[in-house]
Amino acid sequence: MLLYFRLLKESFAFAMNALRNNKLRTMLSLLGVTIGIFSIIAVLAAVDSLDRKIKSDLSSLDKNTIYLTSQSFGPTEVPRWKREQFPNVRYEEYQYLKTSLDNVENSCFQYFAASQNLKFESKTVSNVNMVAVTHEFVDIQRLEFDKGRFFNELESTSGKQVVVLGHDIAEQLFESSDPIGKTIRMYGQRFTVIGVTKKKGSGMDIGGGDDTSAFLPSSFLRSLYGDNNENVLPVIVLKPNQGTDMDALKGEISQKLRAFRGVKQGEIDNFFVNVLSGLTDMIDGILSSVRIGGIIISVFSFLVGGFGIANIMFVSVKERTNLIGIQKSLGAKNKFILFQFLFEAIILCLIGGCIGLLIVWLLALLLTNILDFEFVLSFWNVLIGFGLSVIVGLLSGILPAISASQLDPVEAIRSGM
Repeated sequence: MLLYFRLLKESFAFAMNALRNNKLRTMLSLLGVTIGIFSIIAVLAAVDSLDRKIKSDLSSLDKNTIYLTSQSFGPTEVPRWKREQFPNVRYEEYQYLKTSLDNVENSCFQYFAASQNLKFESKTVSNVNMVAVTHEFVDIQRLEFDKGRFFNELESTSGKQVVVLGHDIAEQLFESSDPIGKTIRMYGQRFTVIGVTKKKGSGMDIGGGDDTSAFLPSSFLRSLYGDNNENVLPVIVLKPNQGTDMDALKGEISQKLRAFRGVKQGEIDNFFVNVLSGLTDMIDGILSSVRIGGIIISVFSFLVGGFGIANIMFVSVKERTNLIGIQKSLGAKNKFILFQFLFEAIILCLIGGCIGLLIVWLLALLLTNILDFEFVLSFWNVLIGFGLSVIVGLLSGILPAISASQLDPVEAIRSGM
């Protein structure tokens, strides 16, 4: 065992000495491996960071929440021309489902609406996310308030011109003053501020709920736009009870809404029952495809680096043929020569891999500080980087190392004379 350790130590020392004596060639060899490792690990880190961000943003939402609408949240077999003929869900359908479904904890009616400009005196906040909902939304979304309250059932049903502001919107409009009871303008009319939500941070809430939103009664938009208008997309939001059989509930919703709309037997549903978990599954599928595509593209640059290492190793064997013959004549075994060149290739790739990982880490720090997005270089990505470096070193160095170990000592010495 000690003999093998001594063999490894001496082989390692010879490899390091060879790399130090050929600094320019070493640097050029490192470049290809560095670019290859950087490409692969940068893609993995970017996709992993995006995946972590999306899952973090959606973690506060109940993944079983159902969004009943005329549009599909994911891929569907229904052709586009057919989907465009689907009628929008109506407020009457929301009221019917609210009273007829047993396994639903809560439900609300919502409009996905275009953004608006909000004005208070001389101050204006542009492109505010408008969340037009019924009063139950506060319980479904679990909104918390810094000041004031959400609108009640009477205000919701009557479409009273009241508004709840997200934390950031309230700060931009009112700064340090108390916004409760103040009047702002939107949709060309005056609205009274009755509440401000607690700061929540950036997120991906479906249809609003973040700090840059404004919440108003959906009945106001119904009276403003009517039931069929291209400016808004009506949605019925259903939150099932805990432990509910989702497939059974989706079937019940479909059956009841078909009966309410008079859809004939044999005809397809003219609506979509979207479950939030289906949206997350679709996102996972997209991210997996992006990850695989990025890795495939990066592998080509990695192969170029591997071929470069192999080429340099063959040149190194050619240059040191005389030295190999002298070593063998002095008793060096084939294993010693093999390990000497194999270690040289692996060390080259490991150094290149470390430089590539360092560049990815520095780039992640830079982008995290510049952008409102946290790039993370995980332990597993670092491990993958080192693993790939060793593998490429083995694959690119094995043939040159074998050719060096099998040289005839007499012929090797003669070639250098």
